[in-house]
Amino acid sequence: MKKLILSFIILGALISCTPSEKKQNSEKQAATETVKRQGVQIEQKAIDFELKGIDDQMHQLSALAGDKGAIVIFTCNHCPYAVAYEDRIIALDKKYKDAGYPVIAINPNDPTVQPEDSFDKMKVRAEEKGFTFPYLFDEEQKVYPAYGATKTPHVFLLNKENGSLVVKYIGAIDDNYKDAAAVKRHYVEEAIESLNNNKVIVDTETKAVGCSIKVSKG
Repeated sequence: MKKLILSFIILGALISCTPSEKKQNSEKQAATETVKRQGVQIEQKAIDFELKGIDDQMHQLSALAGDKGAIVIFTCNHCPYAVAYEDRIIALDKKYKDAGYPVIAINPNDPTVQPEDSFDKMKVRAEEKGFTFPYLFDEEQKVYPAYGATKTPHVFLLNKENGSLVVKYIGAIDDNYKDAAAVKRHYVEEAIESLNNNKVIVDTETKAVGCSIKVSKG
């Protein structure tokens, strides 16, 4: 009898949830759920790389990282999600570069699949937007799979520990790509502030929201 009463109580609680509450709970769970992905994992050492930047020079991760680490973001020119985040990526770089965590942007897309993401158009986009950070081209498409990036944008926050760069956060920049003014969770900023204050990062991995990375099938 007690079990039957308990079942009715649980059922009533579920029915009483409004559609908006159910949607909010679902979105929250989707954003912070454990993401099954390949590539580097939380607390693993970041993989060093050397890629060409829009200045036509080769750049190595270890040389670009700041005193405390780096904010590596796989992004591109054409993706609406990436475009929506451009100003926020610039703001992250301006806020944290001098504090030891500069942004390092990487375009992982194959321009034969998406011509808007060509190296020459990377230069144009960076000039138009006034990028304050290195914009690198993963031309051979070897870096993004090593990291496990699946979307643009996809963030990997690295922290310097005992001379190595260690992955501390992976995922989205924040919880609202559509409207910067409506953001409630600033995942990257929260993670950096936790590191700076020797606190545990609440969400070490969130679901990246963006466009799929473009790979040639040939």
